[in-house]
Amino acid sequence: MKQRRRIYYTAGQRAEIWDRWQRGESMSSIGRRFDRVSSSVFSVISPTGGIRPADRKRVRRALSLAEREWISRGLSVSEPLRAIARRLDRAPSTISREVRRNGGFARYRATASDQAAWDRALRPKPCKLACSPPLARAVSAKLRRKWSPEQIAGWLRRSFPDEPHRQVSHETIYRSLYIQAQKELLDHLRAWRTISRSRHASLKRNGHGQIKDAVSISERPASVEDSAIPGHWEGDLIGGTKNSYIATLVERHSRYVMLIKVANKDTRSVVSALIRQTQRLPRELYKSLTWDRGKELADHPCLTLATDVDVYFCDPQSPWQRGSNENTNRLLRQYFPKGTDLSLYSQAKLSAVARQLNERPRKTLEYQTPAERFQACVASTR
Repeated sequence: MKQRRRIYYTAGQRAEIWDRWQRGESMSSIGRRFDRVSSSVFSVISPTGGIRPADRKRVRRALSLAEREWISRGLSVSEPLRAIARRLDRAPSTISREVRRNGGFARYRATASDQAAWDRALRPKPCKLACSPPLARAVSAKLRRKWSPEQIAGWLRRSFPDEPHRQVSHETIYRSLYIQAQKELLDHLRAWRTISRSRHASLKRNGHGQIKDAVSISERPASVEDSAIPGHWEGDLIGGTKNSYIATLVERHSRYVMLIKVANKDTRSVVSALIRQTQRLPRELYKSLTWDRGKELADHPCLTLATDVDVYFCDPQSPWQRGSNENTNRLLRQYFPKGTDLSLYSQAKLSAVARQLNERPRKTLEYQTPAERFQACVASTR
């Protein structure tokens, strides 16, 4: 059987692979750039879990290539090691060890020795979580509560500001999960993959139907754009099997989440459920609602009439215009994976899931929780 030829990439090619991966290109696209198969790109990216390793640097005390050239020239004319050491202002033991480990007097070569030293220096550094069991347990506990690594890292910084040994970066958490393949913890991530994907990777979504008398998001007042003002919501439906759906609402200022059980996707069921749930809110905290172009809100005039809330619709195929809601819907797939029958969940269960989301610290809230921020808004209306 013919053995497959191993593919090598130069340092420059590896850097370009990482640049393209971080821009969101697929492995197939990157492979075509180098006329290689995608599996060869995977071999570059997978050892660090899809997370770009830090650029390597030589320590200041290491011998340089220029110094190794001096050693090579000195050996070629039989110059004593002590004389070479004095010229380079190095300890004789340093020069002796360098020559001995790289072929001896007869076979020492500067370039080969420099590359060998660079290769030997590539030693994996012990992970901080592996060295600190209490910290690892704290991270594991939060992951099991479905907190993201970034939320965990922010919470640790906020909770233990003067104790660096009790803090860890979200990159370290991701790297530990992906490289060590801790599946029991990977299952708690909102998006389980064998390697980390760039946030710029493309996400495609089908468009939705037309809404009669829809008020475009472009006509939404400038004050709504400012997330500093509470009371403006974004909404959508997430679907499951057997024609089952959940309505999701997110308040832009606090990122506070409400989940609403709906009987069906028809506009009457959805609008009725929205009216029942949102009438429980203080009027000051329910001023506008931004939705996508789904036909489930075709009866939006009825919603406005019952709640006095202004309804705006995103442009077709523009889910980023409801960024807070889209992010929340991705979070919810941890609890309700695709292929789940959502009709099996009661309103009480949905409220419990929403409560758990609202108790997660958020980076955009300076690691406050949505519940804390929303409660402050409620208190200010009294």
